[in-house]
Amino acid sequence: MNELNTITKLIESLRRLPGIGLKSAERMAYQILDMKEEYITQFIDAMDGVKSKIGKCPICGSYTEDDICPFCSDIERDSSTLVVVSYFKDALAFEKLKSYHGLYHILNGSLSPTKGIGINDINFSSLITRIKEGEIKEVILATNPTIEGETTALYIEKMLEQYNITISRLAYGLPMGAQLDYTDELTLTRAFEGRKIVRKE
Repeated sequence: MNELNTITKLIESLRRLPGIGLKSAERMAYQILDMKEEYITQFIDAMDGVKSKIGKCPICGSYTEDDICPFCSDIERDSSTLVVVSYFKDALAFEKLKSYHGLYHILNGSLSPTKGIGINDINFSSLITRIKEGEIKEVILATNPTIEGETTALYIEKMLEQYNITISRLAYGLPMGAQLDYTDELTLTRAFEGRKIVRKE
C-alpha cells in the first residue's frame, strides 16, 4: 500500500498544475512510473533547477538565471519604449513578432478584487520606479483582454497620468477573453501596430 500511497501523492501534486484534472494527472503519474530511471533523474534535476537557479529580474520582473535578465541587460534594445504585460510568457509572445525591440515590464499577475489580488500583489511599484527614472517615453499596456487584464490596464493608465509619457494600448484585433501567449503572430502584430494612444505626453 505504501507504493499506492506514493502514486496518490504524485497524482495530487500533478493536479495542482493549472489545467490538469484527475484523469490527466493519473495518466502522467503512471507515465512517470514507467519511465527509465535516468529520465526520472533528469526530470527531478530539471524541476529542482527551476526553483534553485531561476529567479526574477529586479528591474522588470521577468524570469532569469542571471542577476539581470537578457531583456534589461541588452544595450541594443530601445530603452525609451516599455511594454507592460501580465506574465513572462506574454513577453515571449512579443519577442516572436521580431518587430518590437524595446523593454518589458512583467507584472506577474493581474488585479482581481474577486480573487483578493490587489496592487501590492503584482509587480507595480517597480514600474513606477522605472518611469520616474525618466528614460521611458512610451508605455504600451499589453495586458490580456480579460476583465482582470482590463481592470489592471485602466488602473495603471490612471496611475501614470501624472508622468510626462505617452501611454498606448493594444488595438482590439484581440477578442475579449483571449490569452496573448495563445494568440497567433499575425493577430498580435496587427494589435501591436494598431495600438491606440490613450494619453499623449
